[in-house]
Amino acid sequence: MKKPPIIWLNVSLFAITFLSAVILVPWRGIVHGYGASEWIAFIVLAFASGLSITAGYHRLWSHKAYKAHPAVRFIYALGGALALQNSALHWASDHRVHHKHVDDNDKDPYSAKMGFWYSHIGWMLREYQSQRYHDYQNVRDLQNDHIVMWQHKHYLALVLLMNIGLPALLGWLNGDVLSMLLMAGLLRLVVVHHCTFFINSLAHVWGSQPYTDKNTARDNGFLAMLTYGEGYHNFHHIFENDYRNGIRWWHYDPTKWLIKSLSWLGLAKDLRTSPQERIESARLQMQLLRTKRKVNNLPNADEIIEKIQAEYELLKLHLMDYYQAQKTLLEAKRKQLVDQQLLQQVEELKARFLVQQKHWRSLTATYS
Repeated sequence: MKKPPIIWLNVSLFAITFLSAVILVPWRGIVHGYGASEWIAFIVLAFASGLSITAGYHRLWSHKAYKAHPAVRFIYALGGALALQNSALHWASDHRVHHKHVDDNDKDPYSAKMGFWYSHIGWMLREYQSQRYHDYQNVRDLQNDHIVMWQHKHYLALVLLMNIGLPALLGWLNGDVLSMLLMAGLLRLVVVHHCTFFINSLAHVWGSQPYTDKNTARDNGFLAMLTYGEGYHNFHHIFENDYRNGIRWWHYDPTKWLIKSLSWLGLAKDLRTSPQERIESARLQMQLLRTKRKVNNLPNADEIIEKIQAEYELLKLHLMDYYQAQKTLLEAKRKQLVDQQLLQQVEELKARFLVQQKHWRSLTATYS
């Protein structure tokens, strides 16, 4: 089969920036050295550009997980140009196609089933799906966002301003333009590129699948540290409209923390979260499937599976009863109609759920 034409602009961009970073950054460090200002600028601009992709391009514009003040959207637009990963309009269009057709080699722009190289960077080097460059029917809502369209129209100018003009200005203020261009401009760009590209590649091959095995997405806490919190990718692919990726308090998710902080400042609102009972139900279903697979070859597999299935159904019933009672309690609190009987009922249902959950864990651990 004949391969699609090479996109020489992209090939040149990735090759030149990578090779230049590998050669010029160490050379400058050896012959001149870098000061604290260059390192601080590198870190600040890396987070500014990376978070503009994860909080802006991804969770805001692609998934509508929350609403942001125009000032925040403007900063995301500038940060997205700094990240140099195409306009927000184009990025969101690609990403929505990815979620709709995940792992479909013919439709998913960066299908992980095409291999690591393809999903990481290869999909951008050839015109595999040329219609993606002009078909924006799936992002018509974003075409009503004046900031998105302003960035899309002036994208090239913004890229030059943010990736050359901004580091040069910082270098001029610091008295060393070249060092700042190499560190906060070039090296920062290459590092942010490949860290965010890991979301499409490594996050689909390395990690666990606690919520679903219907696609290749994985949860990986270590990868979250490289991707501004996007490493909990298995969760994201089943609960894509949740403003969080890391749902536990200990999960490293600076994108979530940024969005929540913006909401406290009145700069973000309508933060969407998935119902906890749906999250727990998805986890339970995966635990059930894994346990069934492990016991499937045992002599008394049918008997064990029947027992496990019965325990699963009982636990799910307790789970739904408890979370339904929680919702009733929250509604009563809003209406200031809470009574002791309702509080006691919620506590009793919680206790039953926890006891059954402990029993379930003990049972599944027996066959792990």
